[in-house]
Amino acid sequence: MSTYIWILLIIVIVLSIYLLFYTMSVAKGQKVVKGKYDSSLDESVKEHPYLWNPIFISLLVATVLIVGFIFYYVFK
Repeated sequence: MSTYIWILLIIVIVLSIYLLFYTMSVAKGQKVVKGKYDSSLDESVKEHPYLWNPIFISLLVATVLIVGFIFYYVFK
């Protein structure tokens, strides 16, 4: 395998582990009142609803890596 594949593989694994633990910590921090799922939102979530969403973080990182590989192969 190429060195770039190994680097990409390591980045994906590290990012996946980080996002797994982050998601688990957020899930543990949420309190669900019995029968009540719609509660008031925290102020930090109201101000930045997409900032620390693991899905958006992974999409952003994947997009940057794909664009980087495209530019690398175009200007190689």
